[in-house]
Amino acid sequence: MSTQTGLLQPQKRIGWATWATFIIAALFLWSLIAIEFSPGRMIQVPAQVARVLSFFYPADMAYGWSAVLPAIMESIQIAWIGTIIAAILSLPLALFGARTLFPRMARLVKLISATARAFPEILLAIYFVPIVGLGAFAGALAIGISSVGMLTKLGAEVVESIDFGPVEAVEASGGSRILALRYAVVPQVLPEIVAHWLFRFELNIRASAVLGVVGAGGVGGVLLNTLRYRHFEKAAAVLLLTIIVVLVIDMVSGEIRRKIIRG
Repeated sequence: MSTQTGLLQPQKRIGWATWATFIIAALFLWSLIAIEFSPGRMIQVPAQVARVLSFFYPADMAYGWSAVLPAIMESIQIAWIGTIIAAILSLPLALFGARTLFPRMARLVKLISATARAFPEILLAIYFVPIVGLGAFAGALAIGISSVGMLTKLGAEVVESIDFGPVEAVEASGGSRILALRYAVVPQVLPEIVAHWLFRFELNIRASAVLGVVGAGGVGGVLLNTLRYRHFEKAAAVLLLTIIVVLVIDMVSGEIRRKIIRG
């Protein structure tokens, strides 16, 4: 009987794998139809990309250094302040969202985290601009609130994976759960959580670059104006400088994250 069961199990796995493949293929084809994909249009893409890129050559770097760098610095500041806001809010939420420490509060925290992740930065910026006015402050608030969801989720997963022995030791010696968080949990999770903060900062720089489209500050507004008036050479300078700055920050932040994780 056990031999027959063992023979049937692979057949079930193959059956499920076949169904999963069929469903994925059906969804893929359905999505292609929804986006109006056609082989003819796909073949034309490389030529169209080359034609559009020709509009941006040569880049007006003189305009880039004089007008774009201040806007890029504002985008970096928006991303930095937004990350700080998210870090301050997400750390306690991550601690209280860990099921191993606070099982009753974890559901509420996860609901808050999921709600924050559901709103993209640009949509939040649209809401904050009428509230606080045009400018970088609206962008920083949008970046901060949107980042809370991701950082809370990642932080709670880090807390749930810690060694629970030090927590039990603190509580066994008469300490409260809050003291256990301070002396047994935070020292274990803080390096990895800080690494998540830096990674989110990298993502926020990219997000802040487009918030200017809705008046929330940063380099996005400069890029929109150059494209609106068909100044493609100036737009090329905006794109090139933005890409260079983002790559440099990614390299520096990535190296810092690696050193933090290594201890």
